[in-house]
Order: sequence, then structure tokens, then C-alpha cells
Amino acid sequence: MKNFALIGVGGYIAPRHLKAIKDTGNNLASAYDKFDSVGILDSYFPNAAFFTEQELFDRHNTKLQKSDNKIDYVSVCTPNYLHDAHTRYGLRLGCDVVCEKPLVLNPWNIDALEKVEEETGHKAYNILQLRLHKSVVELKKRIEQGPADKVYDVDLTYITSRGNWYYASWKGDVHKSGGVATNIGVHFYDMLSWIFGKVTKNVVHVMSHDRVAGYLEMPKARVRYFLSINAEHLPEQAMAEGKRTYRTIMVDGSEFEFSEGFTELHTLSYQKILAGEGFGIAEARNCIDIVHDIRNAVPIGLKGDYHPLAKYPLTNHPFGW
Repeated sequence: MKNFALIGVGGYIAPRHLKAIKDTGNNLASAYDKFDSVGILDSYFPNAAFFTEQELFDRHNTKLQKSDNKIDYVSVCTPNYLHDAHTRYGLRLGCDVVCEKPLVLNPWNIDALEKVEEETGHKAYNILQLRLHKSVVELKKRIEQGPADKVYDVDLTYITSRGNWYYASWKGDVHKSGGVATNIGVHFYDMLSWIFGKVTKNVVHVMSHDRVAGYLEMPKARVRYFLSINAEHLPEQAMAEGKRTYRTIMVDGSEFEFSEGFTELHTLSYQKILAGEGFGIAEARNCIDIVHDIRNAVPIGLKGDYHPLAKYPLTNHPFGW
């Protein structure tokens, strides 16, 4: 049994990590969050020490490191812009780290984290769970076994509706979340580059507070993508069915179906990490490069090969920003 500490236990993604720690037969020794609405701990680890102040959390963990109940792993479930700092904390505490995506916001942060790994002798792992999805693994095999010179035409559409709360939270601040492409798209970009190869061309057509649309070229794919958090972009059928999320990937005109099979991917990720088979810092570099380049690109408008949904008229920021 391994001991875990978890940073950001009050957040949206934390329950998946709590479940994964429990399902893999391990223990949560301590948890930290600025907010104290963490009753979910009762369902998983009611005996875990909980702190709302980083300093007290650190003091407790430091004491544990000098006892027979030392912490082995630190799980990071905090806002995107804090992942780098909290991963460093876990490594320097003397633990391996399990960090939600994105591992960092900028490519140079990866270089710096690798140096901390070298200094501490510990490893940081990123949750890149789509690489473990059965359908995604099968697609990768199909592409690898196909013609060596084949280049596929791919359309990625991902719409996940968010209310006005989104813009008042850290997620609506591009400096904290990295913007729409980073916050909701980084795992898709990782999946695509994992399957089709490293991006050789990155064009952004449209980018605003609620969407991003662009074009990516890879050795084995030409990808048009549209990502949105605006419910008005949902297809009529999805709206009629009361759905708030729509995702589809078309490969050479055929839909790649992967709507199911997401519920256990964090547990599977933890199993791989505990077996020494997790995705390390270097594995995250491609997707971090992609989202960094998108975030810093100047949109060219509706020119060239753009996603059909890029034509949606731009809307004003709900808060008038």
C-alpha cells in the first residue's frame, strides 16, 4: 500500500483521483485545498488529514516523511497555472508526482521540471488518459498498420457547454487556464499527435473567449478542429436530447466513435504509474508545444482549410470584457 497526498481535493477532477487511489488499494494520508467543501473525503478516505493552508499541509507532510508512514506520491488536481509549482513541491518533498493535464502551461517549464527530477531523483507523471482508451489504442494500431505514405483527413469537433460561472473562475482567465485550447483541448491534441505524429504546421483561424478553431498538419494527418464552450454551438439533435456536450472525430469521412469508456481511465492511469509505466514529463512536451503555439498565434480568419463550424459569428464576452 502506497501513501498519497492530494493537492486540490475540492476541485472538479479530484474525485477521479480519489477513486483511483482507493481502487488501486492505496491510502490518502493528507489533502489540501483553500476551500473546505470537501465532504467527498468521507466517501473515500475519512481518516485523511485535511488542511486549508499550504503551510500546515507542508508541515504535516514533512513530519510524515520522517516517520514510518511517509508519503510516496503527491497528486496534483489544482488550477492549471499551479501545476508546475505543486509538481515541484511534490518532487522536493521526496515523492513521485501524479499531475492532471496540462502538466505545465509553457514548453520551458518542462525543461525546468526535468531538472528538478534530476535533482530529487523522483518522477513526475502526467494524466494523459486518452492514450489508454481502448478505441484510441485501436485507432493508433490501425494507422500504424496502414499504408506508410497515407495522410488522413481528420475533423475534430468538441463542444462542452459552460455557464457564465466559467468566466468568473480561474478557467476564464487565459493566464491561469491557458484559454479554451489548453483547458478543454490539451488531451485531444495529445491524442492526435500520439497517433499521427508531431505537429509540423499550426494555423489558428478563430480564437476568442469561448472557442478556438484551427488547422494542424502532422506526418500522417491534416487536422481541422473546432473547440467551444458555447452551448449555442451544439448540434440541434444534441440540444433536443438535452445534451450539454458533443464530441466527434471524423477520419477520412468516417466517424471515430469513442464516446464511452471514460469512467475508469484515471484508475487505469494510476495502475500504469504504480507499475512504473506512466507517462513522464517528456511525453507531455508535444501537447504543451501545440497549445502554447495556439495561445500565442495571431488568428488568420476564415482562410485556407478551416473547420466548417469556424463560421459561427463571434459573440461578446458575457461580462463585457
